[in-house]
Amino acid sequence: MRAQGTPKEQGAVVTQEPNQDSLATRRGMLAGVGLVGLAGALTACGASGSSSSPAAGANSTPGGGATTATVPAASSSASVSGGAAADALASTSEIPVGGGKIFDTQVVVVTQPTAGEYKAFTAVCTHMGCIVSKISDGKIECPCHGSEYSVATGDVLRGPAPRPLAAKQIKITGDSIFLE
Repeated sequence: MRAQGTPKEQGAVVTQEPNQDSLATRRGMLAGVGLVGLAGALTACGASGSSSSPAAGANSTPGGGATTATVPAASSSASVSGGAAADALASTSEIPVGGGKIFDTQVVVVTQPTAGEYKAFTAVCTHMGCIVSKISDGKIECPCHGSEYSVATGDVLRGPAPRPLAAKQIKITGDSIFLE
């Protein structure tokens, strides 16, 4: 005949321990998700640089602004016919005179203020770190709070941006533009 009642009533000692496998799995998953998020944030910060200081490699003036240098178009027989080389940022024909083009992946804007004169700046607004979104009428425009910058110098034309866009170094080889 079978005894009835709970194990405790039958004199057995019952302990209830948490299932270590499920806790370890949850903790591991949460830790992994946290690390992935942290890695993504660090990668994003490293890719765009700091919006509070000029990017590495930018020339700074004593007042903290960035300066740019004109990069003359080089004539070379090594140019790739019909467009930009494989690792080039763009072809010179893609950058309109008086305007420019924004490259989201590289977080850079390349402009051509006058024919044959190419400039590059970070695409990160110095106000709140938004990415500029439009180039028209000689201005690089930020969509977040309306800051505007000069396509020729990166200087602030209209705030609230406190500083110019940091200059980036580019190299023109034939009809290809390379980010250095």
